[in-house]
Amino acid sequence: MSLLTHYSDVIEAGCDEAGRGCLAGPVVAAAVILDRDKDYAELNDSKQLTEKKRMQLRTLVMKEALAYGVGIVTAQEIDEINILNASFLAMHRALDQLKIRPQLLLIDGNRFNPYKKVKHVCVVGGDAKYQSIAAASILAKTTRDMMMEQYDEQYPVYNWKKNKGYPTPEHKQAIADYGTTPLHRMTFNMAIQLKLDFN
Repeated sequence: MSLLTHYSDVIEAGCDEAGRGCLAGPVVAAAVILDRDKDYAELNDSKQLTEKKRMQLRTLVMKEALAYGVGIVTAQEIDEINILNASFLAMHRALDQLKIRPQLLLIDGNRFNPYKKVKHVCVVGGDAKYQSIAAASILAKTTRDMMMEQYDEQYPVYNWKKNKGYPTPEHKQAIADYGTTPLHRMTFNMAIQLKLDFN
């Protein structure tokens, strides 16, 4: 979880997103700047943590981060610009919220659209390698999960409080039975996902 050695004297922000592989709901990204003089051993890839632990660490991140931001891109926007560009846009929106301007961006993944001429490094599996990316992963995941739980109250037949909009068999069956909602992404492999099970 150490800093990149070549950039040890710069302010770095970790960035990650959640919800890229979903059929419904937004894609949410977070950007986090941590105090590099502190070590947060509990921070890890949010997918490897229990929901309870993620929420505990969410509180830690929001309390301890020098700066953090969250960016949201709606299902309608995803349909307009595609999910890859939506993921980048969500990260840009998260970075826009930072109260401290970073000098280096650590991006989870292998691709990114440059942000305001700030140097960036893409790190595959970065949420398991850098604490700032892990913190962003946790913040993005928990924010999106809470949003989907709220949307579940409006559309309970899809059980988003459990599947969070991912293409589970239950979710796809509900789409087949009840159709889609304004929160569903109509261009994101919807026909392919449904054809696998129902044609």
